[in-house]
Amino acid sequence: MNLNDVHRGITKNRARKRIGRGIGSGHGKTAGRGHKGHKSRSGYSRKPNFQGGAMPMFRRIPKRGFNNRWATTVFAVNVGRLNAAYDDGATVDLESMKAKNLASGTFDEVKILGDGELTKKLTVTAHRFSKSAEEKITAAGGTINKLPPKRTPKERVEALKSASN
Repeated sequence: MNLNDVHRGITKNRARKRIGRGIGSGHGKTAGRGHKGHKSRSGYSRKPNFQGGAMPMFRRIPKRGFNNRWATTVFAVNVGRLNAAYDDGATVDLESMKAKNLASGTFDEVKILGDGELTKKLTVTAHRFSKSAEEKITAAGGTINKLPPKRTPKERVEALKSASN
């Protein structure tokens, strides 16, 4: 290999395709649009939900119930998983739960549930606690810190309105 072979065949700026400039160009007459049909016409625009005349997917799929787009997504973590993941006397907060893969994905709030046994003294910080989880944490000698809600319903609505504008 020679040094002058390195950039051979590589052009900095690709020349634009000159369409509709005669048969000899290879892109003449129909200008790459083919013969007849919607896409060949000037002013053609396809609607995003058009599926070739078939019944569109959004009309085929059954829709039932109500999907609240402003609802708070709550991630649940059981006391038994905290017991397995943390040492005695540890502080449990959102960052440490994410680091230990106990709370993953996107969510608004974290709720601690009372499923499982807790034998370690933990300082747990979360948005919500079930009654049984509170009892188990305090019975083991731990403490509970409740965080304020991440966003109030009014703030969530305002955020969605500003995102859509």
